[in-house]
Amino acid sequence: MQEFARKRCPSLSPQRLMVFLPRPRRGACFNSGAMTDHSESLPVTHTYREIAAALLHPAVIVGALGYFVDIYDLILFGVVRVPSLTKLGFSGDQLVTEGTWLINVQMAGMLIGGLLWGLLGDWRGRLKILFGSIILYSLANIANGFVHNLNGYTVCRFLAGIGLAGELGGSITLVSEALPRTLRGYGTMMVSAIGVLGAVVAAKVGQYFDWRTAYFVGGGLGLLLLFLRVCVRESHMFKSMSESGRPTFASQLGLLFKPKRVGRYLCCILIGLPCWYVIGLVILFSPEFARALGTTGPVTAGNAIACSYTGICLGDLLSGGFSQFIRARKTMLLIFILATFILANIFFSLSKPSPELLYASIFLIGIAVGYWAVFVTVAAEHFGTNLRATVATTVPNFARGAVIPATMLYNVLKPEFGMLHSGLAVGWIVTFLALIGWFGLRETFHDDLNYVEE
Repeated sequence: MQEFARKRCPSLSPQRLMVFLPRPRRGACFNSGAMTDHSESLPVTHTYREIAAALLHPAVIVGALGYFVDIYDLILFGVVRVPSLTKLGFSGDQLVTEGTWLINVQMAGMLIGGLLWGLLGDWRGRLKILFGSIILYSLANIANGFVHNLNGYTVCRFLAGIGLAGELGGSITLVSEALPRTLRGYGTMMVSAIGVLGAVVAAKVGQYFDWRTAYFVGGGLGLLLLFLRVCVRESHMFKSMSESGRPTFASQLGLLFKPKRVGRYLCCILIGLPCWYVIGLVILFSPEFARALGTTGPVTAGNAIACSYTGICLGDLLSGGFSQFIRARKTMLLIFILATFILANIFFSLSKPSPELLYASIFLIGIAVGYWAVFVTVAAEHFGTNLRATVATTVPNFARGAVIPATMLYNVLKPEFGMLHSGLAVGWIVTFLALIGWFGLRETFHDDLNYVEE
């Protein structure tokens, strides 16, 4: 068919010829633009044994535990923000202003780290970034337990942010490339669902132990995880690609930011914005929002985080499981983005709620933003092997980093419109942007990932 098309249209490039050719069968593999038939027939359904084998794959288990520690350390600051800053001598509005500064510094570190680890993952291998990132954020969190001023706190959160940036993207890339295409959704679902429970543990540790001890626990868990990484093998897709020549940093950036790809890349980022609008604004400052709503009792950040991340765990299982059942990712993304929008509006319209009602609404919002696993999987599936780690690592970190402009916009609007209307306005904006991103992406459930970008 390709030869026939070339004879009829000799002036067309190979890439343009592909437009006129039939879509490859599900078993097809692209390598440097060439199509190779593996004659693999993919089953419509899978047995329970096949699904269990995917869920218990070493890359999935270690990735889930790694993300568990990652989320523990990432969320811990939100839990210990008030007690740690109070011990360092801050009070009143300083707890919000200095807390915003520290979370933004951490997110800035994640933006830098996401690009660094992503490029390294496509250049040196997926396992390299998993080892390097966990060592950095473990040591940074141990050091965080020894700080005695804001400057030291700032440095530790920045370094921890750089380290935390590599865990999720590296794990999702490895799992996506290790499992068959119709089973990889189960693997990424498990990584995310188990991983987010780290936030629940962080909430409880931060609630019942001194804030310095909580940081020591996070660093220690990370170092223990290093021993488990020995049983995980490098991606066979990366090995095959590296045998024909590893990409350089410059070539990766050049490929990623070509006009035909940069729009796809931005759309992948946009669909994740509602997740970190909820986590980085609504949940982090839930005690302040609770007072503005006139809550009839005390609301703590630790309990709010535990409720929201319990919901996120359930949401990850629902979104990941149903996307496998209906064999489509985009449909689930749209449902969960719209659900997040509706529930956030309900949250900000509550009038003098009880703490129990507020926690219940936070739990439901958590379920709605539990499409994180599908979001990261879609990003990984949109790009070839030579860009996959870069994309899978940078996209979630840029979505997380969107907390910076979101909180800046919130602080600009707050003096004029108040806490509640400002928080609601930011939610409308991020939802609008997420829908733009959704419209710009294609369905990727059946895509073969064994190809490279040119």
